[in-house]
Amino acid sequence: MAKTTKTGKKTVEPVVRDATIHMHKYIHKIQFKRRAPRAIREIRKFAAKAMLTKDIRIDTTLNRYIWSNGIRNLPRRIRVRMSRKRNE
Repeated sequence: MAKTTKTGKKTVEPVVRDATIHMHKYIHKIQFKRRAPRAIREIRKFAAKAMLTKDIRIDTTLNRYIWSNGIRNLPRRIRVRMSRKRNE
């Protein structure tokens, strides 16, 4: 359990999590020429929700993997490692 402060908000501590993102679910019915850029935005949204932070940085290897099949043919599922670091 995360520690809570007097205001009731949970404190955010550094943590690393692995997740599988089902990209096909997020890209369904999206125009071909907008699929890869939309996938990047959806990954950012997923990570922000899972890690409770606004500062999302996508690694270049993940970006290349998304774009590896071109702008319209995305991988169906993506395995990602998300890490929340201490604010300094």
